[in-house]
Amino acid sequence: MASSFTRLISGRNTAVLLASLGAGTMATGFLLSENNSLAAEMKKKLYPPSSDFPDLRKHNNCMASALTPAIYAKLRDKLTPNNWTLDQCIQTGVDNPGHPFIKTVGCVAGDEESYEVFAELFDPVIKDRHNGYDPRTMTHPTDLESSKITNGMFDENYVLSSRVRTGRSIRGLSLPPACSRAERREVERVVINALAGLKGDLAGRYYSLGDMTEKEQQLLIDDHFLFDKPVSPLLTCAFMARDWPDARGIWHNNEKTFLIWVNEEDHTRVISMEKGGNMKRVFERFCRGLKQVEHLIQEKGWEFMWNERLGYVLTCPSNLGTGLRAGVHVRLPKLSKDARFSKILDNLRLQKRGTGGVDTAATGDTFDISNNDRLGKSEVELVQLLVDGVNYLIECEKKLERGQDIKVPAPIAQFRK
Repeated sequence: MASSFTRLISGRNTAVLLASLGAGTMATGFLLSENNSLAAEMKKKLYPPSSDFPDLRKHNNCMASALTPAIYAKLRDKLTPNNWTLDQCIQTGVDNPGHPFIKTVGCVAGDEESYEVFAELFDPVIKDRHNGYDPRTMTHPTDLESSKITNGMFDENYVLSSRVRTGRSIRGLSLPPACSRAERREVERVVINALAGLKGDLAGRYYSLGDMTEKEQQLLIDDHFLFDKPVSPLLTCAFMARDWPDARGIWHNNEKTFLIWVNEEDHTRVISMEKGGNMKRVFERFCRGLKQVEHLIQEKGWEFMWNERLGYVLTCPSNLGTGLRAGVHVRLPKLSKDARFSKILDNLRLQKRGTGGVDTAATGDTFDISNNDRLGKSEVELVQLLVDGVNYLIECEKKLERGQDIKVPAPIAQFRK
């Protein structure tokens, strides 16, 4: 008990306890303070990890597949430097068992250090989600040289719009599941100060979700730029909707082709997009904007979270590496009805979804087609993969229009040998 009491009086709540209760009643105040982090730590240690292990028998997510009683026992009482725990990492996966046929991730990081402190959970989750990528033995390549892309102009009779997005996190600040109000506001301050330095076709303005006018809100809705308060239990159970809309906002350039969301699921979501099929131009703007924003942030003494094993570090393990999703809205009326369509996409390492975004079904003959991988390939490699794949889909569509047969391509390897 002496060591626990010593930890109590050395904690940051000591001054408040002494002032309000007096030193003589401090022990009573400690016992009555259910929300005190030290009291919670002592309470947890009254029970063995086996008593705390979550019931995952009906779960279908990467976390549930990786978490064993032994790993839980080893990690339960560990803390990151920002006091983030294993139970907080896995809460969203515990509360959301997942769909029987769709394997979700089931855990999030609260800070950059989560991936190291809880590596015995995160490493197998990463390996599962990223098709065998081993963060202990493999390194992730980064390449933002857009000039390397070839054949990046799609046939606009088929491709309606092109887009590339990623995320970036500010090193030294907790990620959205764990950040305090002060940290979230600091992310906003750092980012909008950097964005104010963008010039030329990247110059624009910031709209705070809490301060925008009704007219500004309607304009952002009309442009499909506005993001809403998270309602998905996958996000709310990961603590991402706290204090909404405090310190959240949207920045876009004057041409509305370069967009940054602040404090949504990640510190930032960076998006380059435009109507039509010029993916090479979209990616060039994306790379140039990212480099300039990073330079402006570094000038203020900050940097992005990155390491050679995980690439760019983001909240969800599914977005580690590049965090990049390059996609197009493309019309494929004949190919989409062909029984081989799904197999062709799988072999090209592409995925399809509805044009309304994630979790939406396709309506009609227009699909959102994007790269399936994030980690283990560079940004250039993933965009080129998307370009080559979409061009192949369009060629198949044209052949079917002419009454010709099509072939299922050989599978593309995820990692370089």
